[in-house]
Amino acid sequence: MHNILTDQLIRMDTRDRGRVSAPLPDVYAALMEDEVDAFPALRPHQRHAWHAFLVQLGAMALRRAGASEPPADSKAWAALIRGLTPDYPDDEPWHLVIDDITKPAFMQPPASAADKCADYKNKVESPDELDMLVTSKNHDLKAGAGASGWIDDWLFALISLQTQEGYAGAGNFGVSRMNGGLGCRPGFSITPSTRSGAHVRRDIQALLDGWEELLRGDSPTGTFDLVWTLTWDGTKAEALPFDQLAPLYVEVCRRVRLCAGTREALHAVRTTSKYARIEAKALNGRTGDPWTPINRKEGKSLTLSTAGFTYKRTVDYLTSADWGPGPLLLMPTREEKRSEETLHLVARGMVRGQGKTEGYHERVVPIRGKVARKVFGVQGGVDELGDMAQRRIEYVRIVQRILRHAVWTFAAGGKTEGVGDEQRARANPWADKLDEIVDASFFDALQDEFEKESADDRERIRDEWLLDVVKDARRILGQAQDSLPCPAIQRYRARERSDSVFEGRIRSNDGLPFLFQNNQGED
Repeated sequence: MHNILTDQLIRMDTRDRGRVSAPLPDVYAALMEDEVDAFPALRPHQRHAWHAFLVQLGAMALRRAGASEPPADSKAWAALIRGLTPDYPDDEPWHLVIDDITKPAFMQPPASAADKCADYKNKVESPDELDMLVTSKNHDLKAGAGASGWIDDWLFALISLQTQEGYAGAGNFGVSRMNGGLGCRPGFSITPSTRSGAHVRRDIQALLDGWEELLRGDSPTGTFDLVWTLTWDGTKAEALPFDQLAPLYVEVCRRVRLCAGTREALHAVRTTSKYARIEAKALNGRTGDPWTPINRKEGKSLTLSTAGFTYKRTVDYLTSADWGPGPLLLMPTREEKRSEETLHLVARGMVRGQGKTEGYHERVVPIRGKVARKVFGVQGGVDELGDMAQRRIEYVRIVQRILRHAVWTFAAGGKTEGVGDEQRARANPWADKLDEIVDASFFDALQDEFEKESADDRERIRDEWLLDVVKDARRILGQAQDSLPCPAIQRYRARERSDSVFEGRIRSNDGLPFLFQNNQGED
C-alpha cells in the first residue's frame, strides 16, 4: 500500500506546473531538470535528512548500475532504484504500509516472525509524534499537531526519525552517524545553487566522481546499503558490524511500522530495542558521512552547539586545521574550482539536548567565483583565508571588550573600579548585539578583502570595515546609555565617563590605534 515508486504521494511545488503530486522517480526527474521550487510537506529540520536520503539513494543506485551521471528520465530512475532491491519484485521496501511484518516496508525493518507484532504496542497517531523533534511538553511545537497529515508527512517523518534521531531513553537508540546519543547529524556542502534540484544533482555527481576519495576516508566498504531491508528484532546479536555496511548506507535506528486504519488513515506502531542497530559507538561519528565535519584532533564528528553557525564557528569549521580536511561534499569539484560562478556553502543541523531539542540552524554563505578559485584552487588558499578571518574576529573581540567596559561603567553610575558582577553582566547583551551586526555582513566583507591582490588594498578594505564596526559599537553604546537604569543625579557623569572609556580604550595600544591615525576614525 502506498508504493512511493508508482503512486503519486510526494507533493512538489514546481516552476511550470504548480503544485503536483508524484512518485519518487518523478521527483528525481523533476529535480534533475531543476523544476522543483519546494516540497510543501517538508519541515525545516527535515531538509538535510531528505536531501541526504535523495543523494545517498541516487548515488548508490547509479553506482550499482555502473552509470556515470544521473538521468533526467523518471522511467530510468525507477529502474535504477529497483536495482537496489532486486529480491523484491513486488516493491515491498518501497511501500509505506506492508501488513506482513516479516517483510520490509519503506524505512521500516522487518521482524523475524509474525508473532513479533505483539511487541509493537506503542501507537503513534500523527507524523510529528513519530518525528525526531521532542514535542511532548508543548513548549514549541505542539504534540499531535500533524494528526491529519498527508502521506508525504509520514514519509518525511520516517526519514527524519530513522536517519538523524539520537538517543531518547532506554531502548531508543540513535543513528550511527553522530557523535554519541546527544550529538547531531549536521550537513555541510557546496552547491552552485540553493535550489533543491541543483543541490541534489551536484552532490550525486560529486559522490560519483569522488568515489575513490570517499573510500579512502572513514567510510565502510561492505555491501549492506539499505539497512531497513534487513531483519531486526532489536537484539544485541543483530547489531550490524560497521565494516559490513556500504559506503553510503541508509540506516534505520528504530523499530517502527506504519499501518492503515479506518478510511485508510495512517498511524504508526513502534517498540524498543535492546541494542543499537549498528555497532558504531566507538567511532564517535566517524562514519564517512560525506556531509559531516570531523574534528581530527579529537577524533569525533561535529556536535553542533546551541549557538549554531555563527560567523566565528563557521570560520572555524571551514578553515581550522582541527576540522580539515572537510567532508567530501564540502570540497568543490574539479569543475567548480575553475568556475566563474558563485558557489554556496550550505550548513544545516539540529541541536539535540538531554531529552529535548534545542533548535534548528541553517546558514547559506555565497562564495564568489574569484574567491572560490583562490581558496580552493591555490595551495594554501584555505589557510590564507582563515588567517584573514581570524584577524577580523580578533579585532571584533577587542571592540566588544571595550564596549562591555563602557556599558558597565555607565551601569555602575560612572564607576570604573569596584564594579560588581551584576553591572558587568548587564553589558553582555549589548556586546552580543554588536556580534549580530557583524555576523550579518562578515563573509561578504571578508571576501571584499580577499579579492584584493595587494597588501595595501587589503588593509584599506579591512580598516574601512573595522571603522564601521566601531561606529556600530558607538551607536550601541548610546542605546545602552538611553536604556539602562541609572540614578538621574549620576546619569550625566556616567555617560561622560562611559564615552571616555570607550574612546580612550579604542585609541589605546590595547585597542585599535592604527584606525585613528590622521584622525580617520573620528565621527
